[in-house]
Amino acid sequence: MTETAEIIDVSGYTFEKAVAELESIVARLERGDVALDESIAIYERGEALKKHCEKLLAAAENRIEKIRLDRAGKPQGVEPLDGE
Repeated sequence: MTETAEIIDVSGYTFEKAVAELESIVARLERGDVALDESIAIYERGEALKKHCEKLLAAAENRIEKIRLDRAGKPQGVEPLDGE
């Protein structure tokens, strides 16, 4: 089982790298020319990549701030994007 965990570890991937590999996996699965055992393995890797991308996106969303303006339209500070 350790081998599977090593294969699925994508925690060090950037968002762009994870998405590129996920797209490659989807293309391979859509072609349908992959053996069943390999299909299962790459599907599991795709799931790990998808979860990693979701985690990275959530972290990015939490860092985005909205500029708060005063009545004259001048920047007054920042607040969380979803704190409307």
